[in-house]
Amino acid sequence: MKTIAIDFETANEQRASACSVGLAWIEDGKVTRVEERLIRPKEMRFSGMNIAIHGIRPEQVEDAPEFPEVMDEFHDDFRGATMIAHNAAFDFSVWRACLDLYRQSYPELTYLCSLKMAQRIWPHFLSHRLNMIAEHLGLRFAHHNAAEDAAVCAHAAIAMAKAVGAAAVNAIPAVIGMKPGRLTSNGYEACTCRKP
Repeated sequence: MKTIAIDFETANEQRASACSVGLAWIEDGKVTRVEERLIRPKEMRFSGMNIAIHGIRPEQVEDAPEFPEVMDEFHDDFRGATMIAHNAAFDFSVWRACLDLYRQSYPELTYLCSLKMAQRIWPHFLSHRLNMIAEHLGLRFAHHNAAEDAAVCAHAAIAMAKAVGAAAVNAIPAVIGMKPGRLTSNGYEACTCRKP
C-alpha cells in the first residue's frame, strides 16, 4: 500500500487558492521521495498575511501551471494511495475547493490526519503543531514550505507507527481507533477518532 503525505499552501484566505503543494512518499517505513510544485491560482490574489507565512509571491507562480495540470502529474501516484496530512481538515478542504473551482471530480482515496494521530499517540506533548513534533523528533525543517511540511508529516507518521507497534502508517488507525477519511467521486468523509 502506498502512503503519501501532502501539504498545501494557499495564496489567500480562500481554500481554492492553492499556490504550492508538497508531497512525500512513504515506502517500507522510509521517506523515499519528496516533491514540491508551485501552482498558479486561478485568481492571482495573494494576501500579505499568507505571503508572510510561506514566502511565496505572485511573481514566483506567474509561469506555473494551474491546479489541474499540477495534480494531474501525480494522478497515478494517488490511485489507491493512503494520503496523510497534518491537520487534514485544512489540506483536504483545499484539495476539494480547488477541484470544485475547476469542476473536476474527486479522486478515490483514503486519507489520515497526522495531527489527530499525534494527539492520540502523544497526549503528553504540550503542542501537536508540526514544528513542535519536528522538534521532539529532532527534525530540522523550513516550516510552511510545502515539501518540507509534507516530509516532516511523513517522518512523524513513521515515528507514530513505531510508537504504537503498527506494521505501517496505514495500520495506525486500527490501533488507535481512527476512522480514515475518504474522498470519492460522490463526495468525502472526514477522518475521525473515537473518544479514548
